[in-house]
Amino acid sequence: MKSLRLLLCALPLALTGCSTLSSVNWSAAYPWNWFGSSDGVTEQGVGGLNGSTALNEQAISDALGSSYRLRSGMKAHDGNIVHYFEALRGDKLALVINGDSGTVSRIDVLDDSIEAADDVKVGTPFNKIYDKAFGNCQATEGDDSNVVECKAKGSEHISYQFSGEWQGPQGLMPPDDTLKNWTLKKIIWRR
Repeated sequence: MKSLRLLLCALPLALTGCSTLSSVNWSAAYPWNWFGSSDGVTEQGVGGLNGSTALNEQAISDALGSSYRLRSGMKAHDGNIVHYFEALRGDKLALVINGDSGTVSRIDVLDDSIEAADDVKVGTPFNKIYDKAFGNCQATEGDDSNVVECKAKGSEHISYQFSGEWQGPQGLMPPDDTLKNWTLKKIIWRR
């Protein structure tokens, strides 16, 4: 029993700081992380982020864990100033987290290592998810040109944004023959 207590005390030290392999994510070795990644897009949210997560740096950092570095910003949207957070993995933008009323309301996933259901991730071709756009998708308006947004099958909270080459008018839905070559650029979770 005494050796078990000693092992339990020494294990966290061994996993966190006694290695010369500083690039290894030792927190993944903790037993509570053994049964699947917390990074994933589900109906409830993205990883530990959800609609009840406070829109502040500490709460977002706690929900995401140490794999991400956060930076905050502000932008104008519909005449209002909106605060948001960007989560970077290394130097790559992985997530954009927006909110209203003090909690998270939208998460844009840009990292191809974060998957939604059926192994859907950034870079997945349109035709691997949908046979046709009708009934599933609509052209987006605003800053994004040549972008189509589609509801994830069976989801109330998840949608996919695809983009690609098309010479048609902005705001008009491209034909299915064109869309089949487009790729997923962003997974969006909305509260």
